Amino acid sequence: MEAEFNDTTYNTDYYDDRDFTGFQHYIKEYMDMHYIFYVVTCIIISIGLLLMLVTIYALLSLVRQGQVAPIYVINLLISDIIQLCCLIARVSEHDTYMAYAVYYWVLFSSVGFMVCISLERYLVIVHPLWYRFKRTIKISVAVCAVVWAFPPVCLLIMFSWATYMVEFMVFSIILIIPFPLFIFFLVRTLRALSSSVSVHSDEKRRIVGTLVVVLLIYTLLFLPIIIRFLLQATGFYSFKLDFASDAFVSLSPLADLLLYIFIRKQTMGNCLASVCCCIKESNDPTASAVTVDDI
Repeated sequence: MEAEFNDTTYNTDYYDDRDFTGFQHYIKEYMDMHYIFYVVTCIIISIGLLLMLVTIYALLSLVRQGQVAPIYVINLLISDIIQLCCLIARVSEHDTYMAYAVYYWVLFSSVGFMVCISLERYLVIVHPLWYRFKRTIKISVAVCAVVWAFPPVCLLIMFSWATYMVEFMVFSIILIIPFPLFIFFLVRTLRALSSSVSVHSDEKRRIVGTLVVVLLIYTLLFLPIIIRFLLQATGFYSFKLDFASDAFVSLSPLADLLLYIFIRKQTMGNCLASVCCCIKESNDPTASAVTVDDI
């Protein structure tokens, strides 16, 4: 009996040491992921805030000219700025429940503005006559007001009665809905452009580029957080998935700046001209020979 008692004590200590070692490994992995997220977030904030303010100022000049598409991009960038401000509170360890609520509010609003941008580009090609008569700044501002107001109303209604699992399920459903819309807008626009003669080639490239960029941003940066919400709705939790999905979504403000290239005609033209010049120089054997002779 004494031998059995000693064996039992030994086994208990063994399992306790193993559990403690596993817990230390878990804490180390958590701190490593937290540090990586902290560094990535600081880089995004330091680069993104200034670029967004400059881009918004540049887009305001297009709105003064009567263009509608920049209005949605401006509101998207404003939501990105608020999102970065919430990230500042998070990395400074001063985040509160209100900061998280505002973060998800602007996150869902940014998704709504991405849908508006894709829808506007789709209407330009597929329904040009309807778009020409309905394209007014007042209507665009009213649509933006609805996009800003819809997420907080849904959050207030849901937080009053829903459990955490129900909240995650609703979040995932809300974020999944735009995905087929982006694909539909792109496919229908490509079909309409193939038979369109009145649209200039530069305009076609800008419209298709905008739709492709929006779809890529949503697929690459928002898909991880959709998967995370779906798994959390089933009771699954992983801090690695949390940090990874948050890091991908934090990159969306920087990625949204790419839309400025396709909204502004002059910027798109300069980019295409630069790419064409680089390709031409790389394929020109004469230029290479001259360079070698000079050396």
